[in-house]
Amino acid sequence: MGEFVRVETEGGVATIRLDRPKMNALNARMQRELIEAARQVTEDDAVAAVVLYGGERVFAAGADIKEMAPMQYAEMAAGHSRLLQDFTKALAAIPKPVIAAITGYALGGGLEVALTADLRVAGEGAKVGQPEIQLGIIPGAGGTQRLARLVGPSRAKDLIFSGRHVRADEALAMGLVDRVVPDADVYTAAREWAASFVGGPAVALRAAKQAVDAGLEVDLATGLEIERAQFAALFATEDQKNGMKSFMEDGPGKATFTGR
Repeated sequence: MGEFVRVETEGGVATIRLDRPKMNALNARMQRELIEAARQVTEDDAVAAVVLYGGERVFAAGADIKEMAPMQYAEMAAGHSRLLQDFTKALAAIPKPVIAAITGYALGGGLEVALTADLRVAGEGAKVGQPEIQLGIIPGAGGTQRLARLVGPSRAKDLIFSGRHVRADEALAMGLVDRVVPDADVYTAAREWAASFVGGPAVALRAAKQAVDAGLEVDLATGLEIERAQFAALFATEDQKNGMKSFMEDGPGKATFTGR
């Protein structure tokens, strides 16, 4: 339990809760606590899926500008820019399905947190964007890379060059979020989606996430080799034996998995 980040687990779903009122500005302490939260949910075998959530009013309005403004190049290059990358890398590396529940603003560093998730649910009133250009800088916690991989380079450049805020309906149309629900239902929808993975084949889910994520970084031939290796490795698991036996005996969708 950190000062600004806490992990709450119930029914196999862990919620990583950002809690730094009013706007969940991501200062250095909060970033370090997110690294620890990512480690915690990764190592907890009772956690099957994860929800990233900032509360009912705001996801995260960005990095703590008051903290960063006085920093000089040497300080940023040697330390803080690495922390910005490290905490989002830690969230992206959670080897379980991760769903971002976006209410209110997810801007700058806040959107970069949401981009580390595998799936994103947004409220109808949510607004997302990468407004760093308005401060004379660019996204530094993965936005130039994860956003372009998600929505394509042209759309990413539009958002990064302009710094404009994007409403939920436009974010859905461009693939920046996956579902839009009423604002009051965001967390419930994200938790229900996460809960659908509880009791699933945890090793296969991890392999699928690793294959997709690693494959995006390489050429097709290398990506296919990553997929082949992950696919073959699953034939050493109990879940593969149980899943195929159940399919042959009872039909699809009735297997009981152990996560081993």
